[in-house]
Amino acid sequence: MNLVQAVNSGLKCAMADDEKVVVLGEDVGLDGGVFRACEGLLKQFGPKRVMDTPLAESGIIGVSAGMAVAGLKPVPEIQFSGFLYMALGQLINHVSRIRNRSRGAFTCPVIIRTPYGGGIRALEHHSESMEAIYVHTPGLKVVIPSSPYDAKGLLISAINGNDPVVFMEPSRLYRAIREEVPDGSYTIPLGKAKVVKEGNAVTVISWGSMLQQAKLALKHTDVDVELIDLRTLKPLDVEAIISSVKKTGRCIIVQEAPRTGGLASEIIALINEQALLSLKAPVSRVAGFDTAFPLYKLEDYYLPGTERIINAIEATVNY
Repeated sequence: MNLVQAVNSGLKCAMADDEKVVVLGEDVGLDGGVFRACEGLLKQFGPKRVMDTPLAESGIIGVSAGMAVAGLKPVPEIQFSGFLYMALGQLINHVSRIRNRSRGAFTCPVIIRTPYGGGIRALEHHSESMEAIYVHTPGLKVVIPSSPYDAKGLLISAINGNDPVVFMEPSRLYRAIREEVPDGSYTIPLGKAKVVKEGNAVTVISWGSMLQQAKLALKHTDVDVELIDLRTLKPLDVEAIISSVKKTGRCIIVQEAPRTGGLASEIIALINEQALLSLKAPVSRVAGFDTAFPLYKLEDYYLPGTERIINAIEATVNY
């Protein structure tokens, strides 16, 4: 399967396993969603469980919050992550706080699916990587898969839980890679990073589409890199990060998001707190720029590519 097929399969498995799971969003019914991740769901599960909504993101998330508190498990699709900003009031003020506000009397398991990131030559508001906003919001979990297999397992785990999750899917990878994905249901636990490749010279940490860029960079360097895919940004697998950095003594974090205030900054702080004496070089960031995401003519200049990652690896190792 490719990634969009894996997401579709994960939704079908979750909906077949639990009748409380419902899907809603703009064009998810008849059209199957803008990237067709919901294709076939309406036919299989009917209009009471797969619902087209008005073009109103605040309404979609607000209604989902009510559904969740009432006992359903809504999985709203926001067509592009740049449109989710319209619903931040609902997401931050209500979805993320209902458990705390009610002292545990209510939970709000809303699983918000949204494509994010550049690389598809889209228009403004279609290519942002603003995951740090949601990581910074208490009460939310944040998941970003980098492969079809992980996407399905992580999505089913998110739906099976009782917490609100922002599930961000790298649109650049929707149809870019294929791998073996079981047809049946399986889970990958949230909060557990994956060591994609073991190494001893330097730790490279990434997630989403940048993980695939890091894998490409490794093919063009002889440095013995340990590559870690975070998979879940919150909760963060701090143990995996610190263990790897203590082993290699060097670290590079690759994020598509703007440099300032991104998740890389938090990871660097954690390393300074827990592994400073193991470092042989300063921790390096390869990131997007502190600008609005550009239109397609400048997209390749903005996105961190293999050359920038290779340069960071060599500079860190030769520090």
